[in-house]
Amino acid sequence: MEAIRILLVDDEREATDLLSKRLTRRGCICRCAHSGEEALELLGQDLPDVVVLDVKMPGMDGLTALGKIKSLYPTVEIIMLSGHADPDSAVHGLRLGAFGYVMKPPNFNELWHLIEDASHLSSLNNEHGEGK
Repeated sequence: MEAIRILLVDDEREATDLLSKRLTRRGCICRCAHSGEEALELLGQDLPDVVVLDVKMPGMDGLTALGKIKSLYPTVEIIMLSGHADPDSAVHGLRLGAFGYVMKPPNFNELWHLIEDASHLSSLNNEHGEGK
């Protein structure tokens, strides 16, 4: 099985560093962005299988970034992370095309299973040429 390529997007560098280390130990290839704008720039260079995206960030928030990513790269699956229990943003994110929604700090095993499922769907979408 190929390594899952993940883009972690969170303005809290400690959060992306820790998650990146844990996912790398699972054999993933991780890159980190610390804003929605930086995420879009990195996506233009190399498309990951899965984006793990924080909802609340300064500048472009996660929901805005989600909408832009899904319109530009529809086969990339996105898992939203939120430190705030906000059912409205969860529902809005899912309507915009998020694969899943997890509260911060995430239960690592729960997040890992979501990443595996999202990666599988992303590869199926790419195999069938959806969104191209």
